[in-house]
Amino acid sequence: MRERFWETVKLKDMTQPEWEALCDGCGKCCLNKIEFEDTNEVAFTRLACKLLDGQSCLCSHYETRRDYVPDCVQLTPKTLPRIAYWLPQTCAYRRMYEKKPLPAWHHLLTGDRESIHRAGASVRGWTVPEFTVPEEDWEDYIIEETP
Repeated sequence: MRERFWETVKLKDMTQPEWEALCDGCGKCCLNKIEFEDTNEVAFTRLACKLLDGQSCLCSHYETRRDYVPDCVQLTPKTLPRIAYWLPQTCAYRRMYEKKPLPAWHHLLTGDRESIHRAGASVRGWTVPEFTVPEEDWEDYIIEETP
């Protein structure tokens, strides 16, 4: 990877390893969201995809996730403009798309993948498995997006 690539390389020009390295490992993209059609507002819930490992905050079957969750959103430079609004405000992909800097706790800045968890910016330890709650009750699990 190129040194400090996120500061100099456009998203569409990043190598696959650089693109993957942008992920901060927060797990927020794996939270179920409710999109209200009348306002286009996106509400995050505490309900996590069945593949999210609540301790590591990573997908337990990342490479084959679409085999288990066919509607899992695949984030690419091409899909990002359509779904950036749906990503958490702290997400490096969203921040890069919006021309904002990475958060101070991002592992590319700290050199430590645990810094996000110490900063309280991940979902570690507070998610509820989606399959334990009927979909009609998901609104009961809406949360304020964490910074």
